[in-house]
Amino acid sequence: MLRGALVALLSLEPDIEVVGAVGDGEAALREAHALAPDILITDIEMPGFTGLEVAQRVARFDQPCRVVILTTFARAGYLRRALDAGVSAYLLKDTPSTELAATLRRVQAGERVIAPELAQEAWVEADPLLERERQVLRLAGEGVAATTIAEQLSLSHGTVRNYLSQAIAKLGVSNRIEAYRMARQKGWL
Repeated sequence: MLRGALVALLSLEPDIEVVGAVGDGEAALREAHALAPDILITDIEMPGFTGLEVAQRVARFDQPCRVVILTTFARAGYLRRALDAGVSAYLLKDTPSTELAATLRRVQAGERVIAPELAQEAWVEADPLLERERQVLRLAGEGVAATTIAEQLSLSHGTVRNYLSQAIAKLGVSNRIEAYRMARQKGWL
């Protein structure tokens, strides 16, 4: 419903053409590759690839495509990871449609736009996790067994345990569930 409303509102703008609208990260990548849009709008959380993973992959495209994150996640950790992934804008879903359209124009002109209420928060607390620790912790927190994590990520069982131990130590908690909750709450997963 939100995607449909967003398409309808942006289609009212005389200088904005919506060329596609899909519901998951894998489809977003396929469509972006096939349609070569100037700008791709994505969320943080979605089925398949996350918006951050989509942004990282789009950055490797041959054709230029800027990524705008439009999300409910007002967390500094997500914003920092989005900036690291090269997104051009990070806005919250309660942004008025006129402001979103103006942001798209600014992004098209080469500017970077960040929701003002998040800009300062992005530099408060750095994410201590390495990408591989993040991947292992995300799967462990979702209840995936260490053996299965090892198979999915092509790691040994001992390496999975090491990554989990490192994440637990870095976050100063006592187990993987607490580590998962803390990292998720701060937007690091």
